Amino acid sequence: MPRKTLNASRLQDEVNRRIHRIPEIVEDGVKIRVPRPQKQELDKAGCNWTMKHFGNAIGYERFVDEVLTAVRAEYNLSDTDDAKDVRSLFGE
Repeated sequence: MPRKTLNASRLQDEVNRRIHRIPEIVEDGVKIRVPRPQKQELDKAGCNWTMKHFGNAIGYERFVDEVLTAVRAEYNLSDTDDAKDVRSLFGE
């Protein structure tokens, strides 16, 4: 099945949403900081992005890894940047 594509913000939101729906994380009231996805060359599985350095995730690494594995299997990072270039707003 081909992967769907999302921009960086939407990928970050999807990983964040899935992590914060995990019952153990909800019950503990933990807020894990989800980093922006970073573009990479296609890996063996065909994924073109990764995430590193989740904040406040000590003790929850297994859950983070499971979510990250699932989302990386479903989505690739789109080539279009979701942040507008400020210079283009001023015609530079």
